[in-house]
Amino acid sequence: MRPAKFRNLLGFAAPLSLFTASPALSAPLDMARLAETAPIAMIAGALAFGGVAAWIVRRAVHQNREAVRNATQGQAAMRATLDDFESLLHGLPELTLVWRGDASEPQIFGQGHVCLPPGRSTADAADFRTWLTAGDAEYLLRHLNGLRREARGFETSMTTRDGRLMRVVGRAAGATAILRIRPATSQPNDGETGVRPQSGPAFAESLFTNLDMPAWRRDKDGYLVFANRAFIELANEHGPVNRPGDLPDLFSRDDVLAQQDRLARGENTTPVQVTIDDAGNFELVQFALEQGTAGFLRPVNDAAAPEAPEIGMAQIAGIIDAIAIPIAIFDGARQLRYFNTAYCGFWDLDPNWLKSGLDEGAILDRLRTRGQLPSEADYRAWRAKHLSAYGLKSKREDLWYLPDGRTLNVTAVPTSAHGGVIYAFEDISERLALESRYNAMIHVQHETLSALSEGVAVFGTNGRLTLHNPRLSQLWALPMNELGQHPHIDQIGEACARAMPEDGRALWQSLKQRIVDLNPTRRDTSGRLNRADGRLIDYAVTRLPDGQTMMSFVDVTDSANYERVLKERNDALVTADRLKDAFVQNVSYELRSPLTNIIGFADLLASDTAGELNERQKAYTDYIRASSQTLGVLIDNILDLATVDAGVAELKLERNDISKLVERARAGLAGTMATEAGDRQVNLVVDMPKDLPPLVADGTRIVQVLYNLLSNAVRYSPPGAVVKLTVEERTEHIAFIVADEGAGTSEDIQSAVNAPKGQQVEGRQREAGLGLAIVKTFVNLHGGAIKVEQREPRGTKVTVTLPITPAQAVTAAE
Repeated sequence: MRPAKFRNLLGFAAPLSLFTASPALSAPLDMARLAETAPIAMIAGALAFGGVAAWIVRRAVHQNREAVRNATQGQAAMRATLDDFESLLHGLPELTLVWRGDASEPQIFGQGHVCLPPGRSTADAADFRTWLTAGDAEYLLRHLNGLRREARGFETSMTTRDGRLMRVVGRAAGATAILRIRPATSQPNDGETGVRPQSGPAFAESLFTNLDMPAWRRDKDGYLVFANRAFIELANEHGPVNRPGDLPDLFSRDDVLAQQDRLARGENTTPVQVTIDDAGNFELVQFALEQGTAGFLRPVNDAAAPEAPEIGMAQIAGIIDAIAIPIAIFDGARQLRYFNTAYCGFWDLDPNWLKSGLDEGAILDRLRTRGQLPSEADYRAWRAKHLSAYGLKSKREDLWYLPDGRTLNVTAVPTSAHGGVIYAFEDISERLALESRYNAMIHVQHETLSALSEGVAVFGTNGRLTLHNPRLSQLWALPMNELGQHPHIDQIGEACARAMPEDGRALWQSLKQRIVDLNPTRRDTSGRLNRADGRLIDYAVTRLPDGQTMMSFVDVTDSANYERVLKERNDALVTADRLKDAFVQNVSYELRSPLTNIIGFADLLASDTAGELNERQKAYTDYIRASSQTLGVLIDNILDLATVDAGVAELKLERNDISKLVERARAGLAGTMATEAGDRQVNLVVDMPKDLPPLVADGTRIVQVLYNLLSNAVRYSPPGAVVKLTVEERTEHIAFIVADEGAGTSEDIQSAVNAPKGQQVEGRQREAGLGLAIVKTFVNLHGGAIKVEQREPRGTKVTVTLPITPAQAVTAAE
């Protein structure tokens, strides 16, 4: 029975079971009972159907969610893989141009500076006329057109405007045309720059690339695997074979087979003369290589035909001799057949001695005798191992550590099936030293990054993490083992989303736009991230020269909080200072008006205009007048200090008679202390020479200074004491010395007054009062100095020194 019919039967049997569940229902049916039980059966069937339907819908929703989750993960993996491939293409030392279908502009991958002349960007790679020579550009455009329309592949060499040689390979893949451009293995100036070509078939190709004569290399089956530009141009004009997708050949298949048969019989000692249509007569020179054959065409000169080479490899002897790397060629009998100048110079061997066709073993023995070979405990075993190169089927490389500290990379390449060997000796000492220094630098860099308090992450152009430090893991709660696997930035975002569900993914999505950015005009950026956990993270994105992106993170939560607190405190201090200035101005103004009235009425009472006063009333009036004048001086001092604190205090410099300044100060003191002088009987003594020079200063301020010094001395002197003011002329200075017989000054007052100019003292000392504060302020403005000393057995001496020369005074005022 089919499953569908079985389910229908179960659906029909469900209501039927209601009738067979009890004896009452299993009795013979009649229409009345059926009418009573039918609604119950329908309800039960509906409930069963609803339950099954709900279960099916829920399962479908779960499967749909699972499919969406799998699709999202697959999409992320595909995106990461795509980034890897693009990064690989961008990292190759060549240019790859891809035209998809009929697209007019190609996609460009790779490093433009490797192929393009200086000053050209990667975007200029498709504009061949701007960086290739005129003839090469037209030649390449013509072949590129054939590649895109007819899928004809090609391989050629091109010359850039700065003289470098490029290998260009064009291939078709369906409707996509791919053009690869890379520097040739051998460059025209290799002899000067020290670029060293490799040995073997690739070595022959690099040599043929620069030949003006048509040259090629074939595989063992006779098919072309390499042709230089001269050969391709000649084949395009005169060749019989031009199959799409292959290199154009100059010879037919029958001719190629005949040539290979001639080589197999050993008939390669004499060049063969061939005629190619209108191109003229050529000498065909061919020789066997490890993996096939190679040859070239030499134009025939009727006047003097060149001699035939002795062996195949001798055809490239002149080119090998110009190479800077030491090269030696031995035949199958281990006899030296050829060596270049670099070989003689490197081993310091006599060319005449080498030209005798020496056995390689003799050369090795001589080098060992001179201490030029690696130090080996078993020289015979080492020698036998080295000479086993004559049985090689492929290239072999060995490292020689010479006694003089140099390291050689010795490459042995078999020349033919007869056992010949080509040796190339490359001094890699400098390269190894550079690698060692590089590794040391990387180690120092790693240790430095690990010690930084900032989190550092370096991302490649493919969006993968290439370098990081432990602080990055701490800032973003990322496991170090996951970071060590070089995750993609999307994977880092997923990990942060698990650690910080509120905003981890959103923050890294915003950072991704700044990291995965291949725009050549991109710039460094910085900003601040406000995370949901309350942390403030400052980040900086720096573009590295190799195309990578470095991002650094700093947790500034604490410093930002300190900055906010300091700003709030500074705002409060500024507000308090502004309120203080407003208070001082308002209070000073409000006090002067009633004070003027008090002084006026006190003077009126003292003049007997309102009636004669008795002695007690006169004494009270004198007290009022003296106190009012003292209060006026205090108000002036307050305003002066406010002016100085505001930075707008100015001095009016003029020539002053010192005796008049002293007299004005004494008169002011007598006015304010008239009543107290009667009680205390304080004697003021002035000791001043008559021939003092004039003092260039602000006279009003100097009087204010002297008045405050004298009033302070009188106020704290006992009755009957003597207050002495001494004026002395010192070198370019005038000294005012006030000495009293009071109880002395406290250490707090002395530290407040004697503090160096410009040094802040914690608040103004309460005991010092406004008087000494005014004195110190105006003395400093004049460029002077003040000093407070304790007298023995009691009393205080205050010394004020002021400059008398105008230049000093003007400088101090400024």
